[in-house]
Amino acid sequence: MILTSCPEQYKCFVPAEDPSIVETRCTMRRFLWIFLLLACFGGLIGAAPAGDEIPLRFPPAPRIVAIGDLHGDLEATRRALRLAGAINDEDQWIGGKLVLVQTGDQLDRGDDEQAVLDLFARLAEEAARPGGTVHALNGNHELMNVALDLRYVTPGGFEDFQDAVTVTGIDSVLAGYEEWQRARVAAFRPGGIYAKVLARRNTVVIIGQNVFVHGGVLPEHVDYGLERLNAEVRVWLAGDGPCPEWILKRDSPVWTRRYSLDVDESDCEMLAEVLIELGAKRMIVGHTDHVKGIASYCHGKVWCIDAGMSAHYGGEPQVLEIKGDTIRVLTEK
Repeated sequence: MILTSCPEQYKCFVPAEDPSIVETRCTMRRFLWIFLLLACFGGLIGAAPAGDEIPLRFPPAPRIVAIGDLHGDLEATRRALRLAGAINDEDQWIGGKLVLVQTGDQLDRGDDEQAVLDLFARLAEEAARPGGTVHALNGNHELMNVALDLRYVTPGGFEDFQDAVTVTGIDSVLAGYEEWQRARVAAFRPGGIYAKVLARRNTVVIIGQNVFVHGGVLPEHVDYGLERLNAEVRVWLAGDGPCPEWILKRDSPVWTRRYSLDVDESDCEMLAEVLIELGAKRMIVGHTDHVKGIASYCHGKVWCIDAGMSAHYGGEPQVLEIKGDTIRVLTEK
């Protein structure tokens, strides 16, 4: 059953079961979505403070490796990180000054999400010691979880966060969920412990002449301001301001597939315009699974690195290595 009051990209699904249970749950979901939509448009949450700034742009790096969607699969994550030369068999950083970028969607569809999030947080600290960097970006599934759109969470994904939060009181939001779902809701709603982990991430990052984003950067995003876009998301995730209105749009930077699905000449022309405006040569995106392997379009101006490597999709780990203008797809074979 779909609740038609939900935004197009955040439709709420409930399983087919006893009609009275469905109606009760749907009614609760309707009240919850009214709350969330008001929050997204500033009706319930006060003005956002300035917040901590994280740069949009970083200097060129001798070696960059980009990893696509991971979707709660710890083993696939480890394999990709080893393929990148980032970790050893004990999951310790061995990348030296490597710059590692993961383009979002660590959440949903798998049971190991907390371990994946924690691994990237730890590696970011370890990488900094020898001069390396880890950029984990927010994708649509990270932002969906903070907006409490949990339709892609597995039963194991709910169980995974039981030890992350102790739920001691039931407020109006938590009341809209079953008891076994509430720990995850508390962990990811704005200001929750793992929402704050995500608040330390960018949505878009530019390293040298390479633009990294989950879905894609369109001309209207450049006009809006990428620094502003990043900052608004971080403030919302931290629980310090409203949900940015653009998150709910189909062509947002975490939702668009303009450069990764059925790409045509008009898409390539748009991409070229964006790259010129940003002073960049290429864009690296995830979001659209390419289970046959990493793909490139628009004469190498966009690289689609979601290789569908998680168990949900059944693809093999692949990562993208960037050394100046030399681009290689690294595989285990």
